[in-house]
Amino acid sequence: MVLVVSEEVREAVEARRPVVALESTIIAHGLPRPRNLQVARELEAAVRAEGAVPATIAVLDGRPRVGLDKEQLERVANEDGIRKLGHRDLPLAVASGASGATTVSATALLAALAGVRVFATGGLGGVHREWTVTQDESADLGLLARTRITVVCAGVKSILDVPATLQRLETLGVAVAGYGTDRFPGFYLSDSGVRWTGRWRVPLRWRT
Repeated sequence: MVLVVSEEVREAVEARRPVVALESTIIAHGLPRPRNLQVARELEAAVRAEGAVPATIAVLDGRPRVGLDKEQLERVANEDGIRKLGHRDLPLAVASGASGATTVSATALLAALAGVRVFATGGLGGVHREWTVTQDESADLGLLARTRITVVCAGVKSILDVPATLQRLETLGVAVAGYGTDRFPGFYLSDSGVRWTGRWRVPLRWRT
């Protein structure tokens, strides 16, 4: 798999300057046009405002790209037929020359391969309710357990079984920390109803 890393991202990684990976599924599938492109630009601008380089990730014509230029970002936002790609779909997308927006798992994998160590997103997937019947669990969890990357997010989607998801992350050895809160968020909700009992809580001012 030939990974195409933008010059800006490559130079920042080599110089050990901060880079933040961003997923593209929210652009292609999560929001209506033209708001999706506006949000994509706002997310990159927010990263730059904090002194880091944004690296929006997608697959275009079978080539995984870490860091999109203006035209590529617009293509992901406006082109019909953009697929939704998890990490399992990447080999097939590359082999078939397809174009697709990357989910959490695909974004985390490609970012890590490019040497990017921080990934910001909305909400993770997790363990679905009635898991004992459906065995329905997001591929995000297993991928994060074996990928060298830190994910900054708003917890998991509130429709999931949040306690079971946290237990599964513990089983997989994924460290989970709350930043400035003792409540685990639920994507759109600041409080999923689960406290950080027995888990790490990071203060807002954490010495580095």
